[in-house]
Amino acid sequence: MESPRTEMFRKLLQRDATNPMVLYSLGNELFKEGRHAEARDHLKRAVEHKPDYSVAYRVLGRAHFELGEDAEARDVFERGRRVAEANGDLQTVKEIDVFRRRLDKRGAGEGS
Repeated sequence: MESPRTEMFRKLLQRDATNPMVLYSLGNELFKEGRHAEARDHLKRAVEHKPDYSVAYRVLGRAHFELGEDAEARDVFERGRRVAEANGDLQTVKEIDVFRRRLDKRGAGEGS
């Protein structure tokens, strides 16, 4: 059973299937529920419709990371970091850097 928030965002998405904020919000809720593949798909659409949506890149990269899609995660984190820097979103830059280090550690065989 889905959370009430997830259901609400799904209903909002039915009204406007390309709204980046709704796509991000639904993807973020799905991520929190551990539904990483579905979250990834909505978050990917969010950044497609709003390429400067830095926080969406952060969660999208995390979804790829959780799915073991390390190359995709690295690419998303790099793009997201550039976007966040351009936006002056320093908190998102810091958070992306944390996850990039985790990705580097996992790539070096040091675990997650």
